[in-house]
Amino acid sequence: MTEARIIRVAGAIAEAQPLGDAALYELVEVGERRLLGEVIRIQGDIATIQVFEETSGLGLHEPVRRTGSSLMIRLGPGLLGSILDGVGRPLTGLAERSGDFMAPGERSGDFMAPGMTLPTLDPDARWSFTPTVAAGAEVSGGDVLGEVEERPAMVHRVLVPPGSKGRVAEIKQGTFTVTEAIGSLSDGTSLTLSQPWAIRQRRPFANHLPGDRPFITGQRVFDLLFPVVEGGSVAVPGGFGTGKTVIEQSLAKYAEADIMVYIGCGERGNEMAEVLHDFSRLTDPETGRSIMDRTILIVNTSNMPVAARDASVYLGMTIAEYYRDMGYHVAVLADSLSRWAEALREIAARLQEMPGEEGYPTYLANRMSRLYERAGRVESQGTPTRTGAVTFISAISPPGGDFAEPVTQASLRVVGALWALDPRLAHQRQFPAVDWDISYSLYADGTRAWFSKEGGADWSELRVETVRLLQRDRELREIAGLVGVDALEDEDRLVLEGARIAREFLIGQNAFHPHDAFSSVEKTYQLVKMLWTFMQTGETALKEGISFEKLDLAAVRVAFSAVKTAPRDELGEEISKAKHTIAEMRPA
Repeated sequence: MTEARIIRVAGAIAEAQPLGDAALYELVEVGERRLLGEVIRIQGDIATIQVFEETSGLGLHEPVRRTGSSLMIRLGPGLLGSILDGVGRPLTGLAERSGDFMAPGERSGDFMAPGMTLPTLDPDARWSFTPTVAAGAEVSGGDVLGEVEERPAMVHRVLVPPGSKGRVAEIKQGTFTVTEAIGSLSDGTSLTLSQPWAIRQRRPFANHLPGDRPFITGQRVFDLLFPVVEGGSVAVPGGFGTGKTVIEQSLAKYAEADIMVYIGCGERGNEMAEVLHDFSRLTDPETGRSIMDRTILIVNTSNMPVAARDASVYLGMTIAEYYRDMGYHVAVLADSLSRWAEALREIAARLQEMPGEEGYPTYLANRMSRLYERAGRVESQGTPTRTGAVTFISAISPPGGDFAEPVTQASLRVVGALWALDPRLAHQRQFPAVDWDISYSLYADGTRAWFSKEGGADWSELRVETVRLLQRDRELREIAGLVGVDALEDEDRLVLEGARIAREFLIGQNAFHPHDAFSSVEKTYQLVKMLWTFMQTGETALKEGISFEKLDLAAVRVAFSAVKTAPRDELGEEISKAKHTIAEMRPA
């Protein structure tokens, strides 16, 4: 049989011949350095390969070897706390062993050498496994075989791989590596703590369920005005400097989810270095343990190959679905999906495919919709019954802040919520810089009952009134820009003041303040309730003939600021003081 050889190289794309018997998306080893690649097109006996590593130095006629499998990741205990690259290689392990992969006389510096590889899961780590089924039990895909404590108080449920079924011939208790057999089925199928899975293949589930609980972000503008359900999907478009990365990082730190998967897709290296630095030192406020105990970081910086950038988002979604199948709520934070789309555009250009709008491939919208649809709340396969969810929040970086560009528009066709960021608000120091005129949520009705129970019975009414207040504020500011604020009626000036309080103290948050970076549902409700107490008190005063200038607004702002930044154990006291201040803001 003739060995396949490279006949063409163009950036991250290589062509090899003869390789007509390869499968689409089959993994191959390219060149003498065995670079990782994937077959993406077959024409006759010529296969086109996208290479996941730097192709500098790759020459013609170097060999190409088939592996017989697609791009896989081994799922099992040990994923939590890991830092992976776009194709699932552990970066910490690669950094420690970089010298092992270098030729004599070469130095890797701070970059991976071509051909470096390590398994995703540590093959030497041993895990204590406790079975929950006995020999003789009939099992099928998704059934729980037993449990491993992956991190303190974090149970990793070992599942029968999807598609497998039979009678358990043997099951053992003890400590095992991720590849050692913990038992077997009657047909000889070996059972281990881990299972391989193709990252581009969606993991199966039993039933898709409607969202009935909100994804609590800890950001008041989202939880109050534009809520999202567990299992929902959100697009966060914004131009440069609008705070997309800060929002994604704040959600990763404080949002209420069992597992966080953070995908740094094509971001600058210094930003990802900051993420790694911060996450390693953060403490989960609920458990008191490191936030890395529930986090997986996928790092694919802008100087890494674009093919790996394409794979990184699928890798993150596959890991999220795996923990979803255990019954956990997983949040996937992708920063940013525009860089992923740019990778598709570059690969399509190398393949000389017909370009669509702005040079993106014509299948961009299809690829994006299939990606977003991997989010959802589901009933997992197997027994016992488990309910899990994947919530997908994707940052988008439209060139020039133009929301009419293809990536943003393709996202808006399928997402359930839009958190649009406005550079004008960012320049006014309004953070999060969310444009409440453009942003929307299709999940508000689905979360109404939960917020009414956990927040307050009038939560939804206060939400609607706050949106109207902000919209009325924008109209009045345009008028005030022409005639001046002093020319407005007192009632209109009160609206402007109420909207100012809403912007500064209700929806505005300081991501770097220890007591304002996260806002509980209770705190959010109390702030919006105080806002409308202020508005009603002010309207009553104006009707009684008291002029707007005589209202003690400075004291009110101080009171709102105190509540906004109050520690949890002092919140009740500050709320009482603020209510008293609002009641006394009218002159005697």
